Amino acid sequence: MTELHELDAIDQAAALKSREMSSLELIRHHLDRIEAYAPALGAFITVTAEQALERAAAADVALASGEGAGFTGVPIAIKDLTFTRGIPTSMGSVAMRDFVPPVNAYVVDLIERAGFISLGKTNTPEFGLSSYTDNDLIGPARTPWDTSRNAGGSSGGAAAAVAARLVPLAQGSDGGGSIRIPASACGIFGFKPSRGRVSAGPVGSDWSGLAGDGPLTRSVRDAAALLDVMAHPMPGDVRPLPDPPVPYAEWIRRQSGPLRIARWSGTHLDGITPGPDAVAAWESASHLLEGLGHEIVDIPNPFPQALEPQFNIIWSSGIAGAPIPPEAEPTLRPNTRYWRERGKAATAVELSQAMQFLESTMRQILTDLQAYDAFLTPTLALPPQPVDWFNESGDPSEDHRRELLFTPYTALYNMSGQPAASLPLHWNADGLPVGVMLAGKPGQDGPLLSLCAQVEAAAPWADRLPALTS
Repeated sequence: MTELHELDAIDQAAALKSREMSSLELIRHHLDRIEAYAPALGAFITVTAEQALERAAAADVALASGEGAGFTGVPIAIKDLTFTRGIPTSMGSVAMRDFVPPVNAYVVDLIERAGFISLGKTNTPEFGLSSYTDNDLIGPARTPWDTSRNAGGSSGGAAAAVAARLVPLAQGSDGGGSIRIPASACGIFGFKPSRGRVSAGPVGSDWSGLAGDGPLTRSVRDAAALLDVMAHPMPGDVRPLPDPPVPYAEWIRRQSGPLRIARWSGTHLDGITPGPDAVAAWESASHLLEGLGHEIVDIPNPFPQALEPQFNIIWSSGIAGAPIPPEAEPTLRPNTRYWRERGKAATAVELSQAMQFLESTMRQILTDLQAYDAFLTPTLALPPQPVDWFNESGDPSEDHRRELLFTPYTALYNMSGQPAASLPLHWNADGLPVGVMLAGKPGQDGPLLSLCAQVEAAAPWADRLPALTS
C-alpha cells in the first residue's frame, strides 16, 4: 500500500478531496516523520505542530462542505528567511532568535490562500548568505543521501525536508543559487523563476534584482502547481511580471521541442573547473536531450569573469545594509561579518557602477544568446561536501573560495534574471545526487517547465529514495 508521504502534493490534494483520508491524518503522518527524521537532518528550525493540527481540523471542515481551495489540507514548509506572522523567523541567526514578524510575506499569504498548511520553518544559513546551510541555532542541514554531508544552501533545510519526504514540497528562495544548490545536493527538483515572477512584498525588497522565491519539489508538476500559486504580483512591486496567461500546470502538459539548446561545462572563473561527477551528469543529460529530439550546441561559457567582483559588491552591500543592532554584531558568524565588512567598504558609486555593469553585460549576453531556446550546464561543480568542509579553515575568505569551487554556475542566472532549474538526473558511484541545470530565456518560465517535464517523463526520478528515510 502507498504510504501517505510517497504521494506528491497533487496526489495528496486529490486524495483529500475524494475523502480517502483526512487532513488531520495527513498532517499527523508528516509531523510524525518530522519528529523521527528532522533532527538528524537539521531540516527545521521551528516546527509549528499545534497550529498545523488546528488548521488541519479546519481544512477537514472546509473539504467536507466542498469549500476547500485547490490544496486545502496539504502540508508544506516555509524557509526561515521568509516572514510568517506570529511564528518566529530567525533568519538562521542568533541575533534574530526572538524575532516574530507582525505580517506574512505576500508569498506566504498566497500559499495559505491555496489551502496549504505549513508544518514549520526550514533551516537556513545566517541571513541566507552561503551556499551551504549551517548556523549557530541548530547547526547544519544534511542531505538525507549521506548525513555526513551538507544539504547545500541556502534553502538547505527545505530541500532536505522534501528529499526525506517530511513534506511533499517546500517554499525556498534563491539569490545566488539557493534553491538549485540544495536541490542538487538533495536529489530533488528546484526551480528559480524569472526575475519579478514572485513578489517580495510587503516588506521584502528586490532592490538588487538577484533574489526571488520558488518551489522545491519531488515532481515537476508539483513545482508548476506551486508556482501557479506564487506567481502573482503585489501592488507596488518594483519589477512585477503579470500573471501568466497560461497556467504552468498547463505548460507541463505541452510537448516541448524540438529546441536548440546551448551547453557549456567550463566556468567563467579562472582556475575553477567542474569535477568528474558534474561532467558525467552534464554529458548524460546532453545525450538524453538529444534522444528527445533537441539540438545540442556546444558554446564557450558566455559570461565574463568580470561579473564576479561586481556581484560581490552587490551581495555584500545587501547584508551591510541589514538593520542589525550594534550590540548583536558579536553574535554574528565570521562569514556574516566578512560580508558585512566588505559591503561597508564599498562606496555608493561602486555599488551603482556594479549594478550598471551587471545590467549592461547581461543585456548583451542575452542578445547574443537569442539563437538558443534553453541552456544546459552542471548545477554544481562538486557533489555534496562534508559538513565542515566550507569553514574548517576558520578563514571567511577561504570559505568564500570553497563556495566558488562548489557553485560557480548558479549565481549567473540570478544576475541575468533567467528562470533556471536543477534536475536530479544523476547519482555518482558513492550514491550522492549530482544535479544538472537547465535555464530558459527571461520571462519564459512556462517553456522551461515544459522542457523539464519532458525530461522527467523520459528519465523519472521521483521513486528514488534515500535509505535514511525510505
